[in-house]
Amino acid sequence: MTDNNIQGRDTGWRKALREEMTAKERTAIPRVEMPMLDGAYRVSCNDEVNQGLSFEQAVLEATRCLDCPTPTCIEGCPVGIQIPDFIKNIQRGNLPAAAKILKATSALPAVCGRVCPQEKQCESRCIYNKMKKAPVAIGYLERFAADEEIARGVDINTNKTKTNGIRVAVAGSGPAGLSFAGEMARRGFEVDVFEALHEIGGVLKYGIPEFRLPNSIVDAELASLRNAGVRFHTDTIIGKTLSYDDLLNQGFKGIFVASGAGLPKFMGIPGENYCGVLSSNEYLTRINLMGAGRKGFDTPAPVGRCVAVVGGGNTAMDSVRTARRMGAERAIIIYRRSETEMPARREEIEHARQEGVEFMTLANPIEYLADEKGRVRAVRVQRMELGEPDASGRRRPVPIQGAIDEIEIDLAIVSVGVSPNPLIPDNIDGLDVTDRGTIAVDENLCSSIPAIFAGGDIVRGGATVILAMGDGRHAAASMAEKLLADAKC
Repeated sequence: MTDNNIQGRDTGWRKALREEMTAKERTAIPRVEMPMLDGAYRVSCNDEVNQGLSFEQAVLEATRCLDCPTPTCIEGCPVGIQIPDFIKNIQRGNLPAAAKILKATSALPAVCGRVCPQEKQCESRCIYNKMKKAPVAIGYLERFAADEEIARGVDINTNKTKTNGIRVAVAGSGPAGLSFAGEMARRGFEVDVFEALHEIGGVLKYGIPEFRLPNSIVDAELASLRNAGVRFHTDTIIGKTLSYDDLLNQGFKGIFVASGAGLPKFMGIPGENYCGVLSSNEYLTRINLMGAGRKGFDTPAPVGRCVAVVGGGNTAMDSVRTARRMGAERAIIIYRRSETEMPARREEIEHARQEGVEFMTLANPIEYLADEKGRVRAVRVQRMELGEPDASGRRRPVPIQGAIDEIEIDLAIVSVGVSPNPLIPDNIDGLDVTDRGTIAVDENLCSSIPAIFAGGDIVRGGATVILAMGDGRHAAASMAEKLLADAKC
């Protein structure tokens, strides 16, 4: 099968699909519901909550796609997946073709199908929204096609591109770094990825729990990149273990910095130094990557009977749901705005509620209290109300005078944001950095040093997996053009 047969929008099989059912009949099909584990059961284990679509469910959902002449859903995808093309191939049962289309632009489709906020991106552009109907479940279908490819054990990246002999290095193995690596390998470059930790995957491994993104899925995507020729190195800190000059001396012509934003932020309130108050970064890394609480691992497990998680993003949801699985009898989200303003995905909020998580909204911690041993025993929260919108467009939380509550807790997890990793910016002379500590780049994601490009959280300061992947793809195209031009000189 040629690429034209796979991706062409005027081929006969697409016309035949359209003639099978009228547009009115397609729009009458209800959006598929994702099968999931029962909430009471899943807090007792780390099994993946969403169970994936069956073949029949996927084909029926794919049938809903109207195959629009101008598919606006693609405009909402940061990596530019040809969405109608892969969906229509699912409808006709050609799953290898669907997977090939996904892999043409996305290095991690099985990951993105699980953790990307499709409802704010591709699905928000679906024409069904104009009809006041639920959009096509693009994320569910992406996961289905990618998972089926993994289950078949067929890797479309097995046939390596002929190398052009130009070496490039990647600092960090999170989504931006992996996306960049896959794209550069596809273009024939020799790619080495350097990871500071002992496992490859970055935030996909240390930050996202297995009940949302199983490690086996990440490992399968990494195997595909290895088959494409990407080489991975763990326990290597660019800026410490290897300097920028070391990389140049080893023959690397370009460097992509994707070191992320792993430096946690705290609120600066009294009591944050008490034992039992920690960042979500530390909490999730100890459990997800270092095995805290599992047999055979010596990592201390921070366990609380009553756990408060401060924040309203996806990381806060990951933390509070992890606390339930670690045995917390009471797990509370404390968020200073209303639930409507929470940045977390609606699905994650609902999953947390199903698992017994309490939501204390319009409340903001102002102090932690400790017992005589210096361990946190309570948090004082200021009740809030919403005022006028701030710069983010959300209504600003305003304290209600005199409305302060004290809540007994024995573990507090702070999830109020992160800062860029300063190691590389602080250790490369001549690298321009913004006031926020991010690496300054131009429209091509090139830094003030021509050989260094950057993307993901080290540039954005904190964003989604798919936006980081979009940066990786963009930087790869820019660097490839530059290096190939340099090679001709």
